[in-house]
Amino acid sequence: MDSSDVNQKPFVLDKLVELSIIQSTESSNRIEGIYMSDTRIKDLVLKKVVPKNRDEEEILGYQDVLRTIHESFEYIDISSSIILQLHRDLYKFSQKSIGGRFKNTQNYISETKANGSNEILFTPLSPYETPAAIDEICKNYNQAIDDNTINPLILIPTFIHDFLCIHPFNDGNGRMSRLLTTLLLYKLGVFVGRYISLEEKIEKSKNIYYNVLEESGINWHENNENTEPFIKYILGIIIAAYRDFEDRVDIFSSKSSAYEKVQHAVKMKIGKFTKSDIMELCPSISSASIENSLTKLVEENILERHGKGRGTYYVKN
Repeated sequence: MDSSDVNQKPFVLDKLVELSIIQSTESSNRIEGIYMSDTRIKDLVLKKVVPKNRDEEEILGYQDVLRTIHESFEYIDISSSIILQLHRDLYKFSQKSIGGRFKNTQNYISETKANGSNEILFTPLSPYETPAAIDEICKNYNQAIDDNTINPLILIPTFIHDFLCIHPFNDGNGRMSRLLTTLLLYKLGVFVGRYISLEEKIEKSKNIYYNVLEESGINWHENNENTEPFIKYILGIIIAAYRDFEDRVDIFSSKSSAYEKVQHAVKMKIGKFTKSDIMELCPSISSASIENSLTKLVEENILERHGKGRGTYYVKN
């Protein structure tokens, strides 16, 4: 990747920022069971249309907090009061009255079994213990950053893991943890999440995400937990995002035709993939041009098309 190409074409980064905000908003909410069409997500995020229901209110709230972090991260301290303010803004478009307030009932991290029963995997702190615990992890994190004896990339997932074990809110803990991850990385000078959605990568590996969370939470209440699995997972997400960033900028910066760029994107895919997957790699190319390029690749016997409509996918020959 030639960084001078990127610097000479700021639209490359602008397009990636726009795409990342949409994907991050979509993926982080989808992890929590909030689903919406791509078109409606874009209307909410880019056109700021009026939300029609609770799901849309929460999606709009997420992108609002994410934009605040993008634009003002250097002025946002890590403190209990700031976390409450961010949570308040997460629900600013919602009719719920829980925004900006710590939980007032005991919550549990549970798993729904195939037979419909629930199994409690982890019991977070009680509502009574929560405010002091958030104060403590913020104080410890800030002190560790000031001391500069532990790599901050180790401190960030440790802080997020503690936050999730405390589970300080009645709702929105997962989304807040991902927003805080982005905030902490930006404050450290790690900006890859501005261009490549970390939330999307977590969504695509969410089974691993939940497994390492559960594993790292063992003996947390006794202050004898092993956070290594969760730390390695978050570091892996960051590394994968940097690799994607390089790949996407390579495609953006080339002087190739739309067809050649789509062909390049296809070469990077493994296994089956969809038109949407190629659009993510080539956001500067119109949907129609990508469709035409994929059709040409099928006609040239480079690709095979399977399925119909929304279920269409491609594999390489």
